[in-house]
Amino acid sequence: MNSGHNAIRGIFPGQWWHWESMQKHNLWADSITYGAVEHGKRIHFHVFSGGYEPKTFLINSLLNMYVKFNLLDDAQSLFDQMPERNVVSWTTMIAAYANCGSNSRSLNMLVMMLRDGVQPNMYTYSSALRACDCLSDLNQLHSPIIKVGLELDVYFFEASLRIFDEIMTSDPVVWNSVIGAFAQNNDGDESLNLYIRMKRSGFGADNSTLTSVLRACTSLALLELGRQVHVHVIKLNEDLSLNNALIDMYCKCGSLKEAYAVFLRMILKDVISWSTMTIGFAQNGYSRQALDLFDSMKASGTKPNYVTLLGVLFACSHAGLVKDGQRYFESMEHYGCLVDLLGRAGKLEEAIKLIHEMKCEPDAVTWRTLLGACRVHRDMDLAEYAAKKVLSLDPHDARTYMLLSNIYANTQRWEDAEILRRSHLETDAIYSELNRTIRRLREVGYVPDANFVLQDLEGEQMESSLEYHSEKLAIVYGLMSMPKEKTIRIRKNLRICGDCHVFAQLLAKLESRTIVIRDPMRYHHFQDGTCSSALRAKPPEPFAIEFNAQRR
Repeated sequence: MNSGHNAIRGIFPGQWWHWESMQKHNLWADSITYGAVEHGKRIHFHVFSGGYEPKTFLINSLLNMYVKFNLLDDAQSLFDQMPERNVVSWTTMIAAYANCGSNSRSLNMLVMMLRDGVQPNMYTYSSALRACDCLSDLNQLHSPIIKVGLELDVYFFEASLRIFDEIMTSDPVVWNSVIGAFAQNNDGDESLNLYIRMKRSGFGADNSTLTSVLRACTSLALLELGRQVHVHVIKLNEDLSLNNALIDMYCKCGSLKEAYAVFLRMILKDVISWSTMTIGFAQNGYSRQALDLFDSMKASGTKPNYVTLLGVLFACSHAGLVKDGQRYFESMEHYGCLVDLLGRAGKLEEAIKLIHEMKCEPDAVTWRTLLGACRVHRDMDLAEYAAKKVLSLDPHDARTYMLLSNIYANTQRWEDAEILRRSHLETDAIYSELNRTIRRLREVGYVPDANFVLQDLEGEQMESSLEYHSEKLAIVYGLMSMPKEKTIRIRKNLRICGDCHVFAQLLAKLESRTIVIRDPMRYHHFQDGTCSSALRAKPPEPFAIEFNAQRR
């Protein structure tokens, strides 16, 4: 029966990939490719012949085959005959109906799935969310998502925005709710776009609106826009939450003087006001001012909370005040910050000893803090240990995967690095798309430059190693997952190699996309086949000089 299963995924070598590509472009099988459909149906007949009862995973493969060919009636018939259905079976059908626009059938399948006692997963809910075409559907779906604790904010808010775009509302509370929701979920761009639409629709901004807009400015570090919002804040009656949002915005945009000016003018201050200003000083390198402000806070009678104490330990950590930090720690027992304090001082043995002696189970943040210190002090063995601890607690932490991959590369453990790199949930799809992209680029003159291979390889191995550099994989993943009008932004901790630079230039032109890569040296803006770094000899425009001066 294994041969039957393999045949479903590979009816002829390479064909299955082409059929999946056809479906992505809304192209369905015609009279020519239907020969493959008939082949698949013969496999279906063979699987069930002789009274054999195939395993659920094999039937799921057949189910997926019919869905890929848009033969939903055949898929539904097979689904109805299944003696046992698991989450993959249900999700396949829910996604199939959602993708073809049969929204009611998709949601009905979800209801039947729950009645059948099968627990949906994140892929089930993400498909069902695409089938929501009214607010009532969305509200009913949101409740079970929250109950099971799935992190589906992205899918939920995309569905919310789609429905919001389809309705006409004159209720400012609805506008504020949607603007605030996107701001709270770190989608500052969408929050600001909605604010602009709200203003153009004739609605005025109140305290709630401006608080959300300031939060969006903070997440995007838009200092000038934040200053414009400040002008509107002044026109309103003094509001504690608004003033706190202003302090946070100025601190996180690096304008400490303006933040402290707002803080001093406040008649009423709460623990959030003090904490935000304290952390602002600490994060911007003013450790002594942070500690002085903490003393003033205690003198004012305001009781610090854990956020305040976090800022105090952060200040001690960055100023190298080990004894002061330990003294504060004894009064608050904030293990993560003391681990950071010891780690920055290079006392890694003391840090790991502290973690092992903790009264509570160390969380991912604590292990991540130790990992950062190990990287700085180049303790690769302990770094690997800490990284694995992080990933056991937070399997979706992309930054830790990247750090662990770099650890393996630095110690020339290439096989471990490759295994780790391929652990992404969409690995197969990403590598397939990258291979297809490279073939297209070769047709327009791209030739991998083996001079940028660091490993000890020969011939085709060197070329293959170049093809899978991390920035190439990241660019292709961006092409797969982002709309064409969106800029692909990539941040990497190593300088981009020359071959990847050429790859990005050619691909930006071929796909008519804008790609921005930030490496430790500079930003690279790829557009229309050129890169901003190639234009550095050209004198900048006056506006560019002024803008760059502000950003510094």
